[in-house]
Amino acid sequence: MVAGLMWGAGLGLGVWALIVWLFPPRPALHTLMDQLSGTAAPSPILITDDGGWSLRVGRLFVRPLTALGLPSQRLRRDLAVTGKTTEQHLADKATLAVTGLLLPLVVQVLLAVADIGLSWELPAVASVVLAAGGFMIPDVTVRQEAERRRSNFRYALAAYLNLVRVLLAGGAGVDGALSDAATIGRGWAIQQLRHALMTARLTRATPWSTLKQLGAELDVPQLSELAASVSLAGTEGAKVRASLAAKASALRTRELTDAEGEAQAATERMSLPVVLLFAAFLVMIGYPALAQVLGAL
Repeated sequence: MVAGLMWGAGLGLGVWALIVWLFPPRPALHTLMDQLSGTAAPSPILITDDGGWSLRVGRLFVRPLTALGLPSQRLRRDLAVTGKTTEQHLADKATLAVTGLLLPLVVQVLLAVADIGLSWELPAVASVVLAAGGFMIPDVTVRQEAERRRSNFRYALAAYLNLVRVLLAGGAGVDGALSDAATIGRGWAIQQLRHALMTARLTRATPWSTLKQLGAELDVPQLSELAASVSLAGTEGAKVRASLAAKASALRTRELTDAEGEAQAATERMSLPVVLLFAAFLVMIGYPALAQVLGAL
């Protein structure tokens, strides 16, 4: 029965993949209309890396996976934050899945050469499980890395807002305060801010427009709110020092709350081994008495 189920699942998966490859899904009508009537999207500010050995190995699987609609739109934003292209990500998924699929088979062959026989069901199940795990691991890794970078960016943004506020209080203009504050500090977050302002200078765009675009690409609404506040100061002459101070304070409060929540979650996870140890202790004490009672019946 297990063999029949596995052969049936493999055959169905192969037929489905062949149908998708021969007849790829068409884009929705509203997507085509937006492409025809909409204006050209601005060039992305976030820098992506096209390198990686997995891209050369798994390039063959990129097009079929793209035809299946992978990755999702949410995951594409996470990939932009981590600096990876969709092609590289799909190649990583395919490479790890194929590796997990072939690894138990290779072990089975080595055991057969060493005259250690095993039934074929165990390597087959292990291949399916490892292939599914290898296919999902890159998604989990990208989500965790993107969330970590967003958190670090919010930390850096709070410090950046304070610097901009100090420069504005010292008599600097809006453009000068934004540019000068970005020259101070290091790290990935400050580098992205500096690159966005440099892009605005080279393309003759306003700094708040590129900051708003960067906030949308990073999925950090606080940066988009900063761009909206600064645009009022740049176009309407509004005083935004108090607003920037309030935003910086709100960012620090949020990060402090998130840190406290993570610490409490870690504390709860640390209590799990103690509970398991106590349960094992109860089993060790109660099992002899229970075995004696059952043996006397």
